[in-house]
Amino acid sequence: MDIKLDPSGDDLPLMANTAHILVKHYVLDLDVDFESQIIEGTLVLFFESGNRHRKKSSSTEETRQSEPNEACKVRTPEPCHVPLTNTRTFSSKMGYNDFAICGKGEKDTSGKDSNHDNQEQASGISSSKYCCDTENHGSEEFLLVLDCCDLSVLKVEEVDVAAVPDIEKFTRSPKLTVVSELRNQIVHELVTLPADRWREQLDCYARCSQAPGCGELLFNTDTWSLQIRKTGAQTATDFPHAIRIQYRTKPQGRSVTWTSDQSDRPCVYTMGSPINNRALFPCQEPPVAMSTWQATVRAAASFIVLMSGENSAKPTQLREGCSSWHYYVTMPMPASTFTIAVGSWTEMKPETCLSNELAAERPFPPPEADFRCVGTCGHVEYPCRFQNTSATTQEIIPHRVFAPEGLRGACQEILLPLVSSCLSAAHSVLGTHPFSRLDVLIVPANFPSLGMASPHIVFLSQSALTGSSHLCGTRLCHEIAHAWFGLAIGARDWTEEWLSEGFATHLEDVLWVKAQQLAPHEAQEQQKLRACLRWRRLQDEVRNSAEEMQVLRPSKEKTGHVSDSGSSVIKHGLNPEKAFMQVHYLKGYFLLRFLARRLGDETYFSFLRKFVHTFHGQLILSQDFLQMLLENIPEEKRLDLSVESIFQDWLESSGLPQPLQTEPQVGAECGLVRQVGAEVEKWIRVNRRPRKRKRRGTEEVFEKLLPDQLVLLLEHLLEQKTLNPRTLQRLERTYNLTQQDAEVRHRWCELIVKHKYTRAYKTVEKFLLEDQAMGVYLYGELMLSEDAHRQQLARSCFALTRELMDQSSAQVVAEMLF
Repeated sequence: MDIKLDPSGDDLPLMANTAHILVKHYVLDLDVDFESQIIEGTLVLFFESGNRHRKKSSSTEETRQSEPNEACKVRTPEPCHVPLTNTRTFSSKMGYNDFAICGKGEKDTSGKDSNHDNQEQASGISSSKYCCDTENHGSEEFLLVLDCCDLSVLKVEEVDVAAVPDIEKFTRSPKLTVVSELRNQIVHELVTLPADRWREQLDCYARCSQAPGCGELLFNTDTWSLQIRKTGAQTATDFPHAIRIQYRTKPQGRSVTWTSDQSDRPCVYTMGSPINNRALFPCQEPPVAMSTWQATVRAAASFIVLMSGENSAKPTQLREGCSSWHYYVTMPMPASTFTIAVGSWTEMKPETCLSNELAAERPFPPPEADFRCVGTCGHVEYPCRFQNTSATTQEIIPHRVFAPEGLRGACQEILLPLVSSCLSAAHSVLGTHPFSRLDVLIVPANFPSLGMASPHIVFLSQSALTGSSHLCGTRLCHEIAHAWFGLAIGARDWTEEWLSEGFATHLEDVLWVKAQQLAPHEAQEQQKLRACLRWRRLQDEVRNSAEEMQVLRPSKEKTGHVSDSGSSVIKHGLNPEKAFMQVHYLKGYFLLRFLARRLGDETYFSFLRKFVHTFHGQLILSQDFLQMLLENIPEEKRLDLSVESIFQDWLESSGLPQPLQTEPQVGAECGLVRQVGAEVEKWIRVNRRPRKRKRRGTEEVFEKLLPDQLVLLLEHLLEQKTLNPRTLQRLERTYNLTQQDAEVRHRWCELIVKHKYTRAYKTVEKFLLEDQAMGVYLYGELMLSEDAHRQQLARSCFALTRELMDQSSAQVVAEMLF
């Protein structure tokens, strides 16, 4: 497979040669400087190389059958199965003079870290010359390729792990005389320590990361990668298995955002960039490169550092005005899931928080003796909570809530009371929490979505804190569901986004009705109402998006295939509009809803818990889920279902899935939907009445509606050709629309724009400034109106937010406005 990358296109290249060598652990040692807006420090990477493994079939079932009883043994993930789509091998245009050795603090005179011209950078680098097969002992030198951009790499060196005191216990063969082989053996023994020695392993990683360097390595950077080689190292086995990279980020780097919080205090955080973390630290981006990490981060003492980590870190004062924070993870995860947020956050505590404080005092996994097999696991060995008898029954994991001080009141009132009930609901549906604790952070206003889940930490938009608890609760349930689907179980091919978002969308409704402790009939009604809303959104998405962007499995039979080196590209990964599309959420949701209805909820969710237990800690493709599901469906319910038919009807076609087109109208049998229909008719009658008041006896009486009902009501009213100002004014007063949640206010703003309700333009302006996670679509509505007043409103709001807005959102809005 040799697919060229179009430098003017929107595909995201993944350059790391993961088929040859894999990062097993990262040690980050960083300083955060808000004055210069730079994160600077060192990164030590510990590698494991290995021979090519035979390629798996597309079904994980074959792998499970061929590797029985290996669940609790140390195994290296199959490195030749990077879960990505279109790929290419590197083009051999790199010679010795393309590499540089830079000393500490030394800057490359070109100012580009030895960059090539942009066209060559974007087209990729060849591995045919340096990235040789680990079994091919040729004459050329091995080239390590890491995903990297927007970074200044200052120095790369081999780490002399053999110089660490008492490290001799990791040298299995005392007869080794070649020092480089001795170092690599030490690293091999370290990365393959059994799970019950995880504390010792972390300590050794830390001590090895501080060992002296033993030789600088040749390196080069281009637009998308960092390439490193050692003179004389011909294979991945010969290449140093512990290296240190000294580097610094750039203020404009796309992996982190420097901004101000809602209290106007500086902060920096990872915001789910399309390029993931490669502008935060050089890494192997493909999901197959699952690794652990530990990080020490220093910042001014007034800041709190939050991060993906198993421990609830506390600051250590280094000197006056400076504190250090340390986090770690022992569950191997893709580097793209690493998250950090540094700011003047305030921890929100409930009035009675004794039980949660007691739980938080024990952030570490239980003593090693508590880890015992509860069934078997199919992942590489780590201290797994599914193997921990006490963890399996823990309904509510320790959790903390943080936000800027200015949002304290809203957090205390809306968010804080929800976390425990949502965590408990998730446990009741899905079983064991994959992660031992959770931090929830309300992020700055420029955050481009309603939420984002990472290991041990969830980001929520401030838009979730308005109105009632409904929007906050549903979004929190969505992000909590990602702990199982998206994190503990990841997609082996990033184009199969539905495996994360479809599951979380389907589960958010199930978890939310449980968190509310609704009666069965009331729960069904709410779920049918939300299905109706999603059906309308899916129809709208299909009408207004390119067909190629509507396919959930775009690579079809090539899904999961990669090049010989492991490099590849993500189709449309850099398309800024993709971040605002919901097709993977919606079509995935309706597929899972279809399957749950076919099986019955009890059977489906019983299977889902079984699936989680089988596949946690692993990467999957669509067929892994579907094959296991079909194997667990009774013959009488399976009927015409097959993996192939589901692929054809749901995953590999654009437009509305065929089964959805033939079933009765979604929501037709829902009482809450019918109630909205009756209210719509009342408003249509009100709008048609002449201005002169009639007798009070003929006045319409409007029912109280749920937030989702209000959204549906406003969507129906958007379909009306005209609504007069008098009707809009009464509508606003009847439902107190400006005080509703962000979903309701978004539809209200659409009505204001469509019907030129000028007296409410301030409401639109306020929404664009404070609800940036949801406001992008409104800019388009304002510009399409071809009304000078509304277009000026859009431009003035954009001028106020552009500098702080995330790059993808700013690009999309700028294209609408100019």
